[in-house]
Amino acid sequence: MRDNYRVRTDLALETTERFAQGHVEIRGVEIQEDYNEEKDIRTTVVWIRTENGAKAMGKPQGHYITIEAPNLSIPDEDYHREVSEEVAKHLRHLIDLETEKSILVVGLGNQAITADSLGPHVVENLHITRHVIREYGLKGMGEEKMHQTSGIVPGVMAQTGMETSEIVEGVVSETKPDVVIAIDALAARSVKRLNRTIQITDTGIHPGSGVGNHRIGLTEENLRVKVIGIGVPTVVDAATIVHDSMAHLLDALDEAEQKEFLEEMISPHLHSMFVTPKDVDETVKYLSFTISEGLNLAFLQR
Repeated sequence: MRDNYRVRTDLALETTERFAQGHVEIRGVEIQEDYNEEKDIRTTVVWIRTENGAKAMGKPQGHYITIEAPNLSIPDEDYHREVSEEVAKHLRHLIDLETEKSILVVGLGNQAITADSLGPHVVENLHITRHVIREYGLKGMGEEKMHQTSGIVPGVMAQTGMETSEIVEGVVSETKPDVVIAIDALAARSVKRLNRTIQITDTGIHPGSGVGNHRIGLTEENLRVKVIGIGVPTVVDAATIVHDSMAHLLDALDEAEQKEFLEEMISPHLHSMFVTPKDVDETVKYLSFTISEGLNLAFLQR
């Protein structure tokens, strides 16, 4: 039913929930959930194992780790630190950090648009080490072992006239990192997940896909290097909000009546509108610090 209304989401977890609501089993997809009651952090790992599972989910094969933290939009340093540690833990599972690595962090998005500025802000807060290590060696950092981290904010096509993938491919070709980590703002299906959820995946990232603005993806296939995608949903489809607001009315109708009712009530123009919380500017700053701290913990910890 919802497919007819182009409900958009970048979160693999929300796609599995749609199947669960319809009591449909997704073959080739494994789901593991863990809830830390003390920290109030829920982590769900969706593993798309087969091509059939990928086709059903509409997402590439791989791991999708969703960290749900209800208080993530609140300025609680201790809580954010716990979320950062959770991010670092999963990055260590996805990336072999036993040996020294060169890591390129790409901050996707438009810094002039608050809801799309997460990636650039994360790069701003990173502890960048590549240039120091290359210039002075590890002794210059006072360490015996350390990963080289570098960062880039490629902007968006309207600013540069180039595909983000073209810029990143050029940088990867020149600097030859072992891993690329792409940070981007996402779109969610559920309002309750806005600015409260972090998704980490080893399948890369497709900028703008959640809002229907499809660009060439940053993936291992395109860049020929391992790509980790990290994102936070900062917007939700306006049509989804209208749909959810009328959900109690729809329960009394059969599927055909629901379809007719929604076609009359939901303007097609709503599908090109996306909504973000009024405090998104402040929240994005908290989130960017939390994610950058998670990256710093993962790559600076010996």
